[in-house]
Amino acid sequence: MSSSFCVVLVYPRDPNNIGAAARAMANFGLSDLRVVKPFAVAWREAVSAVGAEDIMKAARQFDTLDEALADTTYSLAATALRNRYLEQAIVTLPQLNEQVDRLPSGHIALVFGNEKTGLSGEDIERCRAVLNIPTVSKQPSINLAQAVILTCYELSKRAGFTPLRSAKSAAAKVPTDSQKEILVERVYRLCEQADLRPDLTPKQRKAFLRRLIGELPLNEIQLFFLKSLAERLSQRVD
Repeated sequence: MSSSFCVVLVYPRDPNNIGAAARAMANFGLSDLRVVKPFAVAWREAVSAVGAEDIMKAARQFDTLDEALADTTYSLAATALRNRYLEQAIVTLPQLNEQVDRLPSGHIALVFGNEKTGLSGEDIERCRAVLNIPTVSKQPSINLAQAVILTCYELSKRAGFTPLRSAKSAAAKVPTDSQKEILVERVYRLCEQADLRPDLTPKQRKAFLRRLIGELPLNEIQLFFLKSLAERLSQRVD
């Protein structure tokens, strides 16, 4: 099984870091760059994108992380662990290829936060797993561009890794993130109607359902069936 990858930069502040990330991607055969609300208007003109001008030109800009992840099948939030309480699986960089090889073929997002604050807790929760680059405790965080290049290099070690593979060539039967979110919403509404898990707040209940559904090895047909089932049950509960 093979997968394709995209690099998602969330609220990057320095255009040169975006350019350096694009150059790192070009070095190791990745091409799908996505940028969520960059601070600089002229970020595509970064001089640091030597040899990666085509990646910068083709990079897509989004207003939200949700939009950037819509067509992906799995996402990893790159973050230093610090004192964060994390419920997702934590994948260290040396384990990345092993983790990817266990997944169905699909489009995998590698999500990085901005240079000053990193990813927010909400952004991390939005991803399926956490990617951590091990460092000494004295310096737990890594520069954005360095984090991207280390991750791209690790991916280049994969047996059968195919550079520049587009998401369209991935297996069609693997549901995308946006398709899974539809099921999450349907089941969430059903839980509200049936008063299931009243011990959870609405936000906790949705996070619980997202983790539960995200761990299921569903294909598109199975996901569509569960969505339809939740809709029918919801009508009966009404």
